[in-house]
This record gives sequence, C-alpha cells and structure tokens, in this order.
Amino acid sequence: MGTLHPGHGRAAGPETAAARSRLVRMIALGGGLTDPRWRAAFDEVPRDVFVPSFYEAMAGGYELVAADDPDPRRRGRWLRGVYRDGPLATRIGEDGALVSSSSQPSLMALMLDALDVEDGCRVLEIGTGSGYNAALLSHRLGDRAVTTIDLEEEITSVARERLAAAGYRPAVVTGDGALGCPRRAPFDRIIATCSLGSVPVAWPRQCAAGAMILAPMATGLIALRVARDGGPAEGRFLATPAFFVPLRTTDASAGGDAAGPDVTGQGVPRHALADDRFRFLLSLAAGSLPPREAYELWRRERRPTRERYGVTVEGDRQWAWLDSPEGPYVWQTGGAPDGA
Repeated sequence: MGTLHPGHGRAAGPETAAARSRLVRMIALGGGLTDPRWRAAFDEVPRDVFVPSFYEAMAGGYELVAADDPDPRRRGRWLRGVYRDGPLATRIGEDGALVSSSSQPSLMALMLDALDVEDGCRVLEIGTGSGYNAALLSHRLGDRAVTTIDLEEEITSVARERLAAAGYRPAVVTGDGALGCPRRAPFDRIIATCSLGSVPVAWPRQCAAGAMILAPMATGLIALRVARDGGPAEGRFLATPAFFVPLRTTDASAGGDAAGPDVTGQGVPRHALADDRFRFLLSLAAGSLPPREAYELWRRERRPTRERYGVTVEGDRQWAWLDSPEGPYVWQTGGAPDGA
C-alpha cells in the first residue's frame, strides 16, 4: 500500500515513492540535505503534486509532458522528469519565453540549507512558482511562518490549491515581489527563486535585525545579512553557479533583468568567454564595466571565483565589489563603476 501525502487524501503509488526516495538519496550523496529536518521535508513533500505537467524544449518550441497523458510510456516520462534532479519549465508565455519553473531540487536543497533557518524564523519567498519550495519551507517551519508571493493570480491560485492538496497552507500572496510584502513584515529570512539584476531596496527595509536575504543575482547566489531593522545589508556570493528565470516586476527600479552583455567582437579572448567565472563577472558588472576592462581586471586578479565578490545595500544605494566593499574594485549596480 502506498504512503499518504500529508493532507493530500490519496496514496502515492510505489513507483512515485521509489522515484522520490531515489532523488533524495542522490541529493544526499552529492553532499546535500545534511540537516535531517530538510531531508525529512524532501522525503515527505511530493514534487509530483506540484508539477502535474511540465514543458520539454523541442526543435521549434516546447512539448507538454503530463501525468494524465493516456499513454503509459508518456506518463512514465513525466514521472522520471519530475523526480530527475533538474529544473522543469512549468509555464510558457505567449511569446514562447519561460515564465515560471520548478527549480533543480539539489540547488533548492543547497539554498534552503544556506538560508540557515531556525525554529520561529519568519520567511518571505519571492517567486511562488509551482508552490513546491513553499511546501518545503512550511514542512520545516510551519505554515504561519511562511509567506510566498508571485506576480500573477493565475500562478498563485494554482499554487495555493496544490499546497492545500499536499496539506500546507502558508500565506500565498499575489503581488509584485520586488516590493516585498509589507503587511506580513518584518521577516527573518527572504529567499528569492528568480534572478535579479540588483537587490530591490524594499527587501532590507522589511527585515528584522540579523535577517538574511538569499537570492540569485547575475549567475550566482548572494547571501546578505541585515545589520539592523530595515538595513543596511551586506554579504558575499556563494561558490555555486545558479541560473534562474528573471524577476518579473512592475517596479522599473528593481533591476529584474540579470542577463549579461553580448561581448561578441569586443576584444575578449575566446578562452575567457568560455570560462564560467568570467561570464559571472560580466553579468555582475553589466552596464558598469566594459567587457575589455572586465577581462583585464579578471586576468589581473587571477580569475577570481564567485565567493570573492559581494554586494552592499544601504538605503537607495547599492554596489557590487571584489574582495572588499571599500574597493578598489567597486561597481554601482545598474550604474557607472565607482572604481576599477
């Protein structure tokens, strides 16, 4: 007999339970889920409930893969995809662009571990998506501690239904994540599952002293600590690369586009263009540092890795830096470089 999902009202079949167990073991073998409370969350929260269908990229577009496909081979393809350690496209816009996705489970585990939560922490998640990450947070911290926000009612209403079906009822809010959620503030942790060009100034202002903000930025993960209620905030990037759907926002000052510049034909050697560490610097300094200057800095500083970079947010000002927020290598995010 299958095991019941908490509050879900149906038994998970043996194939589904085995697939989830294999995924959890794979993440653990890779060094993730060292905290038994997070491992229990991944063991018990059913990703299949939150991703009943997804899109696979095909020549000329996307193909829908769904749990309710009448072809058993295609249903098997869906189950393997859901419990594969990879991101899943869950919503495609009319223009063919990816709008929403379910993140790679091992990266989710890494981020949740890095979030360094404690019992009683109040968490704001920016980017509800499928609702799966909100369910993991609710499993660990309880429903009342978790707020998740997304821009469109079509996304949040579906996520709310799936969360309830799996037995979780965090606060699911429809709104602009760049503006945070002031009516639910203050927060002890903010975690974003969408990529930023800069940190929205509203986020530190809605944080308690000692809070952490963890968000994809450029092609990395920035972990900021908030010094006192409402900011300032400062921190370094984690070592791991990270690629997420950009933050969609109605706030033009939020800097949602984290894409790096096109550097074709701008005097940068091919070996640098192929190096993930250099591409990270280009993305982080986009609009502030010409590609050739970025290359000279990167070469002079012996190809710095992500964890040597950081970000400081003070009120309406923020800047990225290499090694030290005092310089000499400092860039205003979204503006001209202060020094290079």
